[in-house]
Amino acid sequence: MKWIFCTFAIFLSLGTGFAQRDPLLAPDSTAQAQWVEARYAQLSPEARIGQLFMVMAASQPGQEAAETQKIKRWIETYGIGGVIFSRGGPRTQARMTNALQEASPLPLLVAMDAEWGLAMRLDSTYAFPWNTTLGAIADTSLVRRVGQQVGTHAARLGVHLNFAPVLDSNTNPENPIIGNRSFGEDPTWVARQGTAFLQGMQQAGVLGTGKHFPGHGDTSVDSHKALPQLLFGRERLDSVELAPFRALIENGMPAVMVAHLDVPALTREAGRPSSLSPRLIEGVLQGELGFRGLVCTDALNMKGVTGYATGRNPSLEAFLAGNDLLLMPEDLERDHAALLQAYRNGEVSEGRLERSVKKILMAKYRAGLYRYEPVPLEGLEQDLHAPENDLLYEEAMEGALTVLKNRAELIGIKNLENKKIAYVKFGEADHRPFLDRLRLYAEVTEVTAKDIGTLNRQLRDYNLVIIGMHQANDSPWKAHTFSENEVFWLEEIARQGTSNTILTLFARPYILSDILSYESVDAVVMAYQNSPIAQETAAELLFGAFPASGRLPVSGHPSFPRGSGLDTPSLNRLGYSFPERVGMDRTRLAMVDTLVQRGLDSLMYPGAQVLIARHGQVVYHKAFGKPTYESERGVALTDLYDLASLTKILATLPLLMQMEENGQISFDTTFGELHPEYADTELRDVTVLRALSHYGRLPAWIAFYLDTLNKQRKPSPDFYRANPAEGYSIRVADRLYLSDAYTDSIYNRIGRQSLKSNRYRYSDVAYYVFKRYIETQFGRSLDALAREYFYAPLGATRTGYNPLDQFSREEIIPTEIDNYYRYQVVQGYVHDMGAAMQGGVGGHAGLFSNANDVAKIMQLYLQGGYYGGKRYLRSRTVEKFNKCYFCNENVRRGVGFDKPQLEEPGPTCGCVSPRSFGHSGFTGTFAWADPDSGVLYVFLSNRTYPSSSNNLLVRSSLRSRIQQAISDSLGQ
Repeated sequence: MKWIFCTFAIFLSLGTGFAQRDPLLAPDSTAQAQWVEARYAQLSPEARIGQLFMVMAASQPGQEAAETQKIKRWIETYGIGGVIFSRGGPRTQARMTNALQEASPLPLLVAMDAEWGLAMRLDSTYAFPWNTTLGAIADTSLVRRVGQQVGTHAARLGVHLNFAPVLDSNTNPENPIIGNRSFGEDPTWVARQGTAFLQGMQQAGVLGTGKHFPGHGDTSVDSHKALPQLLFGRERLDSVELAPFRALIENGMPAVMVAHLDVPALTREAGRPSSLSPRLIEGVLQGELGFRGLVCTDALNMKGVTGYATGRNPSLEAFLAGNDLLLMPEDLERDHAALLQAYRNGEVSEGRLERSVKKILMAKYRAGLYRYEPVPLEGLEQDLHAPENDLLYEEAMEGALTVLKNRAELIGIKNLENKKIAYVKFGEADHRPFLDRLRLYAEVTEVTAKDIGTLNRQLRDYNLVIIGMHQANDSPWKAHTFSENEVFWLEEIARQGTSNTILTLFARPYILSDILSYESVDAVVMAYQNSPIAQETAAELLFGAFPASGRLPVSGHPSFPRGSGLDTPSLNRLGYSFPERVGMDRTRLAMVDTLVQRGLDSLMYPGAQVLIARHGQVVYHKAFGKPTYESERGVALTDLYDLASLTKILATLPLLMQMEENGQISFDTTFGELHPEYADTELRDVTVLRALSHYGRLPAWIAFYLDTLNKQRKPSPDFYRANPAEGYSIRVADRLYLSDAYTDSIYNRIGRQSLKSNRYRYSDVAYYVFKRYIETQFGRSLDALAREYFYAPLGATRTGYNPLDQFSREEIIPTEIDNYYRYQVVQGYVHDMGAAMQGGVGGHAGLFSNANDVAKIMQLYLQGGYYGGKRYLRSRTVEKFNKCYFCNENVRRGVGFDKPQLEEPGPTCGCVSPRSFGHSGFTGTFAWADPDSGVLYVFLSNRTYPSSSNNLLVRSSLRSRIQQAISDSLGQ
């Protein structure tokens, strides 16, 4: 039947039914009333009845044309009021929405089930955390923001009504259909989280729907398949099932979806679906609870209602019961005809029809359909996958992660120097994001075995075992369980007396009940989901990058009732996040990619690592290029670079700082006091302050190696052997060992040096002196001291001297093809000749690392000497060394640290604060930190490969241009 438009207006007032408490009332209520009256007057009885129906539309590829034509026929014939999209993709849905809206004289109300985002129904869209995960968050502003982002996505796709939030208090762990869709088991908490989610959606302009009234949380039957029973008394129903709905109704919830449930205490009729009960809808929902919004049925094609046979039409019964919107009728033609016949014979009064249709029209107005515009297709995918999604997901997971047990404050993990950590995977799903993120903090070895005996033997070498239970993240309905083997293995691993055990559960919280007792497990963390961000965030929590604050929203185990959760402190370790988290613009930051690639294209270096952090969050961490121009593989983030002079501030300087704190050295200490053998040399009065400030009149460097070459400029047999031998143990390179006696020659030659003119002169020489003094004071080598006092406790496991002693050659980036001293590819050996002649351990050079580990040490400085729950240096010490004492004499340097240029071109972009500090290295390295902006920047390259004569990187000022791009991303 065609639409029939009435030519007369029906002058019916909105009356008291649409008072100010009405949640469908728009701010411009007078204009809304006029629009509703005008549209209602234009509709024939057939079209008014059509407005009651919301039909399902699928936007799956290949079905678009047929589905669109079918619904267009329904629009033309019945004047349907709306569509609910289910299954498909966003672009197809947007095209269908536009086509259907164009075909409809009165704009359609478009709805979706988007409880955790459009991804609940559509491919290629974003999935936010499930409601149970959000239920663990104490900060409701986070829940509200998730609701707002879900609403933003819905609105972008032309969706006006979201069938969310779920207000079921899930008190039944065996519930097959709610479970993770619920905010929890406590009605007050469900109402709290649901209100926040609803407010967020409505801020985005999308109407929310509380469901599944009167409460679907304590059932073990899926209403899609049968009619669940809630055989509770009224007192229980009021306090548990109805309570969240009552709270949200009082907070202006626009719509309620009525479930198909058998609730005789409310319907007073056993076996009758609640969706067909006037006593429930008109009596309880609208009468007792005072709800004035839109009442929607759950889908009318579900077995929970279709299996209820009375001989009457289910849509007609649902309407007569008090529902306004009839969702997904099983047979539209039949159901429309049944309502029309009931209207014509007076069973459905004009007033009853008017009430529902006008509420639907009010909802359309409030959703903005009085000024309908088509869904823009341009940029749709980009808008639905904006960076804000991941950022919000990350923040939500940080708030949700719940520490249920933490014996001896094991979380966050401290004292890394004493930890040997193993990871064991349980479950069927992916675990790589968790393991990879763990390895950014410490050395973590994945241990696998086919039987528990073998596994336990392997684990005896470790004193901390992290077990990850990884269950599929693709559906909130999927059951998550431990296998019998896993239950047994967990108990066996945890009972070992040689290690502590941390169990991290990337699964629904009811999985906790699979374990009889957690007595032998030292720490338990509930991570709720196995998404990559959930895994990464959980790894950061274990190492104390942020504090834990989550609370268990359901009772998962007798040891862990609802509300369980322990707070843990932040240990001020680096976190890993997104630029927007710290106020940086990723679009501008993308210029870093461009600049580094230009360096590659211009042959400034074969490859590089770049890390950028702000306020303790690493927001950019990338590897570029290859180890050499001939390499087949790319540079990995774990690869080690020769840091060259960064060694000064990352190895020698922190030890000197500690010694200054302990009174073992002072700024006024002279070289004569450091080394009595220099008491009669020109070096005797050079002070520590002047030497570290490069204002001590020392020579820039001394080419010690030249004196050890023969006439052919090759290593002389007088000084070298091809294999280690007595008196020849200093390994300079492959098959090249220097005489042990030459060490004294180095220091004797330094002592014979004449001081230069009294001006700024960058010098390596002082660091030879400092190295010997440090080693003499402690009676141990510089590399061992740096590792013990700093690298090991920091978790800088890929930092150290002589990397071939710990790592494979393939993990170390080659530095140069040496054709003047060692005559080989320098790979795994320090590039600096003087440091090589000290066995690879120099005070000025010799350190190898990757960008991530360098950042840990630089962040320690930024945090005033504190990192990972441990104070390494006093903040006043860092400030004392990070000071320019000779600026008035045009010397920019701090005490060991390089500082921004004063006037002339210098090491930085000129866009950093005077308090900033760092250093650069000859091999193409750079590290800089700015306390004012909180920015930390690390650039590692091997610009010296294949030849150190390649000065393109230095001449291009690329490193400072990258620093400028970083500054630009701050909006400065």
